[in-house]
Amino acid sequence: MLQRRHLLAAPLALAAAPLARPALAQGNWPNRPVRIIVPWPPAGSTDVLVRIYAERLQAVLGQNFVVENRPGAGGNIGVDAVAKAQPDGYVIGIASVGHFSINPYLYTRLPYDPDRDLAPVGVAWEMPNCAVIPAEHNPSRTLQEFIAWAKAKPGGISYGSPGVGTTPHLSGALFARRAGFEATHVPFRGAAQAIPVMLNGQLDFALDNLTSYVPVIREGRMRGLAVTSEQRFPTMPDIPTMAEAGVQDFVVTSWQSFVFPARTPREIVLRLNQALKQISEDEAMQKRFLDIGALMAWSTPEEARARAEREKPMWREAVEISGARLD
Repeated sequence: MLQRRHLLAAPLALAAAPLARPALAQGNWPNRPVRIIVPWPPAGSTDVLVRIYAERLQAVLGQNFVVENRPGAGGNIGVDAVAKAQPDGYVIGIASVGHFSINPYLYTRLPYDPDRDLAPVGVAWEMPNCAVIPAEHNPSRTLQEFIAWAKAKPGGISYGSPGVGTTPHLSGALFARRAGFEATHVPFRGAAQAIPVMLNGQLDFALDNLTSYVPVIREGRMRGLAVTSEQRFPTMPDIPTMAEAGVQDFVVTSWQSFVFPARTPREIVLRLNQALKQISEDEAMQKRFLDIGALMAWSTPEEARARAEREKPMWREAVEISGARLD
C-alpha cells in the first residue's frame, strides 16, 4: 500500500515541479554557473574587459561566470546565440552599440531583432575614438590644421579602420563628410595591422578606438588630435575633445551593454544590474579599465535602451554616407 501511494504521488510531484522552478531561479539567482557569451575572439579588448567583470561578478554574486567566445559575422553569431537562449538567467551576452544601433541598417538581414529579442542590463563601459595621424608624415598639430591639410590634398586622404561597418569606419566617414574633405576607407583586420601602414606613411588617418593607439601616441610616433567623447580621456588629458577642437555635435563612442535574452525575469535583470553598479563604483576597477583605455560605466536597463534609440539616427546617417552594406 505504501509503495502504491508513492507511485501515485510521484506524477503529482513531477507535475508541480515546473511551476516551482521559476520562483526558485529568480529568488536564488544565480544558483549555478552562468555563461557569458562574448561575440568576439579571445584577447581583444571586449574579451579582456568581460573577463575582468566575470571575475568580480563571481566575488559579488557567489557563482562562477564562465566566458565563452562565439565570434563571427560582426558579432552577430554570438549575439544571436544569446537571443535564442533560454531566458532563465544563465546565459548572458555582451552587445555593442553596433548590435543595437548600427547593424539593423548595415545588414540586409539579421538573425535577431535587438529590440524584440534582447533585454539590456545596462551600459558597462565605453571607449572613445581618437583622431590620429602619423607624426613623421603629417605636419598637422591640431584637428583644424589636419582638416585644412586634407582638403588641400589632391584626391583626398585615406583612412583605416578595423573593418567595414565598425564604429571607426563609420565615424571616419561621418567626420570626413561633415568636415568637407574626400576620404577613401581602407579596412584592416584590426589596429595592429593598420598602425604599421600608417607609420610607413601609406595611410593618412584613423578615427579608431583610443585604447589601440595609446602606446604609439605616448611614444610620439602618432599624434592624437581629438577624442570623440564628451570629456577628455583621464589618462590622455592633453588630447582635446572634438568640440574643443572645433567640431561640434560629434560625440561618438563605442559602448557595450550586458544583455539577457528577452523574457528573462525582471528580478534577475535587476539583480545583475545592481551587481554591475556595485562593481562600477570600485575605484580599483575603474583604474583597471582606464589602464586598458575604457571608461567604466553604469546605467539602468531603460537608459541603455534609450541610448540605443537616441543614437540610431546618427549611425543610420553614417551607414548611408559610407555606402556600407553587409549580408
